[in-house]
Amino acid sequence: MAPKEKKAASEKPERKTKSTGGGGRKKLTAYNKFMQTEMARLKEEEPDIPHQQRFKLATSNWKLAKEKDKPKDAN
Repeated sequence: MAPKEKKAASEKPERKTKSTGGGGRKKLTAYNKFMQTEMARLKEEEPDIPHQQRFKLATSNWKLAKEKDKPKDAN
């Protein structure tokens, strides 16, 4: 076998540039937007109830909400 050539210490491999992550976050669905506002509203109205119970109330409110009250999906 032929001996392997060693690179000089001053020769460094090229660094890969990091991406800027230009994609950003995904757009929120109508359900996500509703849940954000509903959770905030319920927290203000009833700050003493636990998160799990508040979430159940918010999901039941989503089911009961009329179509006109639900935010439109912006896709």
